Amino acid sequence: MNELIENRIATWLSDQFDLQTREEVRLLQQTDPAALADAFYRNLEFGTGGLRGLMGAGTNRMNKYTVGMATQGFSNYLNRCFPGGVKVAIAHDSRNNSRFFAETTAQVFAANGMEVFLFEDMRPTPELSYAIRQLGCQAGVVCTASHNPKEYNGYKAYWNDGSQLVPPHDKNVITEVEKIATVQEVMWSGGEHRIHSLGAEFDRQYIQMVKGLSVYPEKIEQQSDLKIVYTPIHGTGIKLVPDVLKAFGFRNVHIVEEQATPDGNFPTVDYPNPEESEAMRLGLNLAKALNADILCGTDPDADRIAIGVRNDQEEWMLMNGNQTAVLAFNYLMEARRSKGLAQPNDMVITTIVTTPMIDAIAQKNSIACYRVLTGFKWIADLIRQKEGKENYIVGGEESFGLMIGDQIRDKDGVSAVALLCEMAAVERANGRSLYQKMIDLYVEYGLYKEKLISLTKKGMDGQQQIAAMMEGYRTQPPKQINGVAVVKLDDYQTSKSLDLRTGLKTDLTLPASNVLIFELADGSQIAARPSGTEPKIKFYFSVHKPLPLADAYHRVDAELETHIQGIIQELNLKG
Repeated sequence: MNELIENRIATWLSDQFDLQTREEVRLLQQTDPAALADAFYRNLEFGTGGLRGLMGAGTNRMNKYTVGMATQGFSNYLNRCFPGGVKVAIAHDSRNNSRFFAETTAQVFAANGMEVFLFEDMRPTPELSYAIRQLGCQAGVVCTASHNPKEYNGYKAYWNDGSQLVPPHDKNVITEVEKIATVQEVMWSGGEHRIHSLGAEFDRQYIQMVKGLSVYPEKIEQQSDLKIVYTPIHGTGIKLVPDVLKAFGFRNVHIVEEQATPDGNFPTVDYPNPEESEAMRLGLNLAKALNADILCGTDPDADRIAIGVRNDQEEWMLMNGNQTAVLAFNYLMEARRSKGLAQPNDMVITTIVTTPMIDAIAQKNSIACYRVLTGFKWIADLIRQKEGKENYIVGGEESFGLMIGDQIRDKDGVSAVALLCEMAAVERANGRSLYQKMIDLYVEYGLYKEKLISLTKKGMDGQQQIAAMMEGYRTQPPKQINGVAVVKLDDYQTSKSLDLRTGLKTDLTLPASNVLIFELADGSQIAARPSGTEPKIKFYFSVHKPLPLADAYHRVDAELETHIQGIIQELNLKG
C-alpha cells in the first residue's frame, strides 16, 4: 500500500470523522486490505453528471463526507454565479442511505446561505427537474444511482433550467469540487431554518402538469378499463405513477405487489433496470396471468421506462428502447396533427445513437428532427437554444428514456407511462394493439432493427486497449463491413465527417465527444462509444430493410439479425 493511501487512511482514523466511519475503516484494515486500498486509492470522481459509486467509508466511496465535500464545492460555484441569492431543490430515491445523503446535502447548502426545498420523502427524479423550474431554483440535486446495483448510490447535479450540468458549468463545478481538500472546509450546519419541505401539494401540481400532456382524453374515457400492469421495481415510481394513471382516467391498474414496496435492497431482482428482462419478469408473469393490455416498469428513480406487449403469437415480449421511442414520437406527431394541435415550428430531438427511423417519421410529418450527443442534458440544452423559435414536442434516446413536453428537462418515466398507456388505449379503440401499431410503422417506413453490445476490457490497461481500438477505427477505417462498403465516418472527437468515397471532409456541429459512427452503403450504421468512467466500450448497430407486408416481419427481422451478427463477427466483437 503506497504512502498516499496510508496517509488518507490515517486522516480518516482521526477525530475529524465520526466513530462509525472510523470503526468501518478499522474493520477493513483487519479483514479486507484489498477493499481498504480500493476505498482510498483515489478520490471519488465528481464527473460532468455528479457522483456515483459504491457506498462505504473512504475517499473513493459514497458517504457523508464525499457528499458533503461535493456539495461545498457546488455551493461555492453557485454563490459566485448568483450573488443575489440561491435556491436549491433536493430529492432522493429509495436506495439505502439516499435520505441521509439528501439531508446532508440540504444541510450543507443551507449552511452556505441557500434556501433549500427538500422533498419530505423519496420522489422520482423528473419531479426534481420540474421543481427546479417551478420554484425558480438556481440548482438541484437528486441522490440516486439510477438503475445501478444495490451497493451503489449517487448524486446528480442540476442547473437552473432543470437539466443536468452542461458546459461551461459542468467543468466549472468539477473544478470547485476538486478544490475542497479536507472535510474541515465543509460548512456542515447552521442554516437549518432555511430548509423547507415539499410534499403532497407539490405532487398535485406535477400530476396536473402531466395530465395536461394528454392528447386524447376522450379515448381514455372510452377505454378506461384498459388493463394495465405496472411495476416500480421497489423504487420511487409508486409515489406518482398510480396517481397519474388515475388522473388520466385509467381505472384498471394492477401493481406488481412483490415489487411495490420501496426497498433499497431490491430483493426481487439482481439489477433494478427495466431494460433487463430479469427485472421485468414478475411484471411479465402478472401481465400474462391477467391477460393485460400493457405492462409498464420504471427504474428506482423513475426516469427510465420499459413496456411489455403481446405479439402476434400471443406471447408477452418487452419492447426495446428504440421501439418505445418510435411509438411515442410517432404517436405525438400523428395525434397532434389529427387534433389540430400541430404547429409549423414543431420539433423533436433524439440522439446520435438512436434509431434513424425517428428521422424518417419526422420527415414524413414535416417536423424538424435534431440529433444531439447521448444524454438528456443535451436535449435540454438544444431546447434552451431554440426557445421562442421552435416548439419542442418530445425527445428520447435508445436507453429507455423519454422527455415529453418542455416543463421537465430530464427523462421522465412517470409521464412516459401515462402517454404509452394512452397510446395503448387509442390503439385498442381502433381494434389494434401497440405491437400491431409497431408492425404497421415498419410496413410504412421500413423495418429498422437495432442492437447494442458492450465490451469490458479488464485489467490496468483496459482503458488503453479501448483507446487503441478507437484510434485504429479513426485512422484506418474499414473499407467494407460484412460485404457492404463503408461510405462515411463521423468522428465527433475531431468534429469532422469524412466521405470515404471522395475524401471530402465536412464539419460536425455538436460538441466534441469520443464517438465514431460508420455509415454503410445500404444505410446501416455502426457507432462506437467508450465509457468515460469504466473500461468499457459500447457498439450500437442499426440496420434496415423495406417490409412489404406485415406477414413478412419475422422473415425480414431474421435477415436483419443475420446482417448484424455478420457485422459483429467481421469486427471481431463478442456480445
